[in-house]
Amino acid sequence: MIDTGQIRNFCILAHIDHGKSTLADRFLELTGTVEKRKMREQYLDMHPLERERGITIKMQPVRMAWQHGGKEHELNLIDTPGHVDFTYEVSRALAAVEGAILLVDATQGVQAQTIANLHLALEQKLVIIPVINKIDLPSAEIKKAEQELVELLDTSPDEILKISAKTGAGVEDLLRVIIEKVPPPSLRRSLGGGEPPVQSAMRDELRALVFDSMYDPYRGIVAHIRIVAGQIKTHEHIHFLASVTSAEVIEVGIFAPQRTARPELGEGEIGYIATGIKELEQVRVGDTVTGVGSLYTGIQPLYGYKEPMPMVFASVFPENQDECEQLRDALQKLKLNDAALVFEPEVGLASLGRGFRVGFLGMLHMEIISERLSREYELSLVFSNPSVAFRVYRLRKTIESGAEEYVTVYSAMKMPDRHAIRRVEEPWVRGEIVAPSRFLGALTTLVHERAGMIHDTLPIAGERLLVRFDAPLREIIVDFHDVLKSISQGFASFSYSLGGYRPVDIVRLDIVIAEEKMPAFSEIVPAERAYAMGRSRVQKLKELLPRELFAVALQAQVEGRVLARETIPAMRKDVTGYLYGGDRTRKMKLWKKQQKGKKRLKAQAHVKISPDVFLKMMKR
Repeated sequence: MIDTGQIRNFCILAHIDHGKSTLADRFLELTGTVEKRKMREQYLDMHPLERERGITIKMQPVRMAWQHGGKEHELNLIDTPGHVDFTYEVSRALAAVEGAILLVDATQGVQAQTIANLHLALEQKLVIIPVINKIDLPSAEIKKAEQELVELLDTSPDEILKISAKTGAGVEDLLRVIIEKVPPPSLRRSLGGGEPPVQSAMRDELRALVFDSMYDPYRGIVAHIRIVAGQIKTHEHIHFLASVTSAEVIEVGIFAPQRTARPELGEGEIGYIATGIKELEQVRVGDTVTGVGSLYTGIQPLYGYKEPMPMVFASVFPENQDECEQLRDALQKLKLNDAALVFEPEVGLASLGRGFRVGFLGMLHMEIISERLSREYELSLVFSNPSVAFRVYRLRKTIESGAEEYVTVYSAMKMPDRHAIRRVEEPWVRGEIVAPSRFLGALTTLVHERAGMIHDTLPIAGERLLVRFDAPLREIIVDFHDVLKSISQGFASFSYSLGGYRPVDIVRLDIVIAEEKMPAFSEIVPAERAYAMGRSRVQKLKELLPRELFAVALQAQVEGRVLARETIPAMRKDVTGYLYGGDRTRKMKLWKKQQKGKKRLKAQAHVKISPDVFLKMMKR
């Protein structure tokens, strides 16, 4: 077993497309962790969706060995996502390491998510190593990026490393700096920076933090762990404190980067344990693993994680109601690998049947889950319009305290009638935009259009600004990022965090298709924009829905009052085309017969809507 003093645990923090995965590739090559003949680009992006989209959506640990100062060091790297929707993945990775590489693209400079991730790392009291990447590109502005990092970190230019992850220039020096500056694993830091909550005599006993997990059909739940103290071996009995579950370890191993079995893991190491547990709720991210026996009686759990707070909610229904239990199993297995996913059963109207109300961290998170459910579990699903969580205060007060009573409403169909509501509050976010100063006018217009308020603009080195603003979450979740990129010619970046609740005047907008209310299209909208949004929805539906053999009426309603209407004309079939002559009454007889058939069909028919229509309606 390697000496704890020769272990270095670190992660890479960066904005999207700043070169995290490419830098990880160079680390794997330099340390010989992956053979050259097996090497491929973005090696640590294991999931097909990551490779297709070119982004990291799951943190991935890997162990590397590197010689320095005549000693072999164990380097445990955790590659993290860069998109704001996966900030929770980043926070879990930070709790398992002692250092972080803050990677900045020399052509783009410091971006919004760079700043957000830096704040998370500083809260964990990690050692920050500033690095400028892509210095080989002709468009690189190294001095400008260097000045931004100097101001951001209050450091000297000599402390900032310059590398090219693509060519490998400077990467070997970076490995040396990691070994020199990142401290070895510390018991005090792993316990949240305070005194250990157990007696000193027990410091050699097993304590490990679960920072991720996955399901294996043969080995049960595989927990990704960071050993804080003690050691763990194959066939040893362990105990999970939060879930009060015990199990025998089937396999112990490391990530190299695939799972590789080892006899044991020691203090400070990062690896995995196969538990054999099949019940998905018995292993939780943030739980503490200990040994079994009287020695562990009364032991306190390790410093874990804050519960993730979903930002976006949508109802998910299987097209085939026989697949409802299959959908439940799929969501449970995804939640094991994605702790930020939350769901609960929900019953729709007759047209939708049983389903689940699912909470996501953002729209990209929602798209990824939708893709995974479709590909990995072969499910055909219907998604409702995404919404946020509203606090609805009722007219009555609680008897005990006289305080106002409120319910949290995630779904438009569960919104109480207006006459029973005192007031409604909606979540707001604190957002940060980093963009060139020449786009300030367009940014101001965009924020105001989304009912937001800019309260601060700070200059960053060069000609860029950091714009801080508040805005309703419902205006941010759908297409704010896309519009921001469009108006800034791709130069702006954006991050946000939840910033409390504020009053709002809203109504429920219902969509009626062929006299049938479609709950999946219902949404909660501001009262003053109900007409415009209703008109927009029915016009878009008219473009998306195929024509039927009868005319289909589309209506947008608020409390039964029709605000907007469109009609999809009937598909015309020429029933007289085969006639070549004769009296006109022959044609009229056929036309009247056709009209009666269409009238009868309209009274009995049901308009079937394909899942892709629901997904396209999510976009404005």
